[in-house]
Amino acid sequence: MNSNEIRQRYLKFFEKRGHTIVPSASLLPANYIIPDKGSLFTTAGMQPLIPHLLGEKHSAGTRIVDVQKCLRTGDIDDVGDNRHLTFFEMLGNWSLGDYFKKESIAWSLEFLTNKEEGLGLDPRRFYMTVFKGEDGIPRDEESIALWKENFAKHNIAVEVAEEDEYIKGEIRILPLGKDDNFWIAGNSGPCGGDTEMFYDVLGEEKGDKLEGKFADLVKSGRIIEVWNNVFMEFNKTADGKYEKLAKPNVDTGMGLERTTVVMQGKDNVFETDIFAQIFAVIDSKKTKTNLQAERVVADHIRSAVFMITDGVTPANTEAGYVLRRVIRRAVRFADSLGIADTSALLNELATVVVMKFKDAYPELVMYQASVIEELLKEEKKFRISLKETETPEFEKMINKAIEDLAQIKVNTYGGIESNLNVDDIFNFYQAKGIPVAVILEKINVVREKNKMGPIPKDIEVYFLNLIEEKIKKHKELSKVGSEQKFKGGLAGTGEVEIKYHTATHLLNAALRQVLGNHVSQKGSNITAERLRFDFAHPEKMTDEQKKKVEDYVNGVIALKLPVTCKEMSVNEAKESGAQGVFTDKYDSIVKVYTVGADADHFSKEICGGPHVSNTSELGHFKIVKEEAVSAGVRRIKAIID
Repeated sequence: MNSNEIRQRYLKFFEKRGHTIVPSASLLPANYIIPDKGSLFTTAGMQPLIPHLLGEKHSAGTRIVDVQKCLRTGDIDDVGDNRHLTFFEMLGNWSLGDYFKKESIAWSLEFLTNKEEGLGLDPRRFYMTVFKGEDGIPRDEESIALWKENFAKHNIAVEVAEEDEYIKGEIRILPLGKDDNFWIAGNSGPCGGDTEMFYDVLGEEKGDKLEGKFADLVKSGRIIEVWNNVFMEFNKTADGKYEKLAKPNVDTGMGLERTTVVMQGKDNVFETDIFAQIFAVIDSKKTKTNLQAERVVADHIRSAVFMITDGVTPANTEAGYVLRRVIRRAVRFADSLGIADTSALLNELATVVVMKFKDAYPELVMYQASVIEELLKEEKKFRISLKETETPEFEKMINKAIEDLAQIKVNTYGGIESNLNVDDIFNFYQAKGIPVAVILEKINVVREKNKMGPIPKDIEVYFLNLIEEKIKKHKELSKVGSEQKFKGGLAGTGEVEIKYHTATHLLNAALRQVLGNHVSQKGSNITAERLRFDFAHPEKMTDEQKKKVEDYVNGVIALKLPVTCKEMSVNEAKESGAQGVFTDKYDSIVKVYTVGADADHFSKEICGGPHVSNTSELGHFKIVKEEAVSAGVRRIKAIID
């Protein structure tokens, strides 16, 4: 069964059981309203649904099913092994105050084992974990009983592990603690135990009889997790008490890539149909073999295509910084494969990704040309940066690093005695985009020429850790901006911030009026002091253009026009002429804010709000700065007084 069929079977199975299919939300949390303010990307299937899991009504009802695109880059340096990915898809079905454990557990096992509608997996190869009870919350006896009941439908008797989490014979249910089988978003709020489903990838007919400690079996890869159902039945108060919710929710997640591995009997996701066409292209162009490098290129091209499609452009901060790193890593590892024309490779691989996923994500086709353009532009910039390694400035930095490293001492206890400063190296990495691995390689090349030998391993680790600390601090600073991305860049909901939010809509409309319809929003940030608006435009604005934009906005303010809000479907919003970067959000009903009469509006945008009720409340609008952010993206900072 290929990945497309798994995806479709999942959606249809739950649609038949009363769930509404909703499309994936954006990879960018800024494109929907969530309380999780610090995320640069959507990292889990439940993230876009947090408001609804907290009680907000969903326009699609109380039963929902989706396939959510996700991105995690915390383990990016581990990509290349047999299990780490950056981009992945999560299958999820949700009960928002509707059904609970009975239906959820029954449907989970049914989908996994049903040959006609589901995956048709062998029920004898499943092992389940449940919450064992802690902090005054009892063991999840209901889930245990339900698993026994549903296994009995397959004539399978199961028992519960009571000691050492040991699987043997009929023991298939393992109660585990809060670290493994309890979920909460933050320190307080809705929460509850979960039950996880693990599958024996070999089966006793292909491997030894399954027996051993649960953790060891998972670590060895003999059993792998395929599904997780979270039963949110409590609310944890600020003082640490757990109270029963009036209407509990169910939040489930099943990784498409991991499920595909199981269904196709492979050792890892890179051997499944998800990556088959990508590797075929790489194989046709490489002159050297390096499995890790091939996997990095394959993984990163998927991530880059989806990021660019969702509006990310390469930059030195926030999401753009991640995209830049992903593209440049892909190019560097492609070089290590001896690929002569990496531009042609990126072009062809991007096309393969679009064709592979276009049925599930039609927007990929719409933005295919832009994706390829961004990939090739960033590769060109990277090539220019790499030439910096041939400059006297770079050579000077390398020689200084070699001298500094030679001064490092390792004491008799293995400790490092050093005042090594890596600022120059980090600045090259950050400003020029030259990977630390390339810098390290250059240092060793020069050391070898000077017959010094490579950097000792313990000193190399110390050196890399210092740079990693610098990179980590930079990422943390980058996230400061992302913390204000929720609610469309609105950092607060005070009177001044709300005025700036409405002024941003007028600015967007004015830019399109003055510069042309190619202008599209790339990001915004609003504080009580000013608004910041990023937009697509290829060149610096003239003073005359800036004056026209100011006059346009102030003219609308002077007209004292009403600002109204209507809820409608995404299609209705598009047909009405509404603008917005948020039209790819999962929710079928959106809010559209209109400035002026609907038939003759000055601005109409999809937005989560809030806004002033009349433009007369805004005051005088003034642009204080216009500058470049990245290639093809400009930034305006403006105030109202």
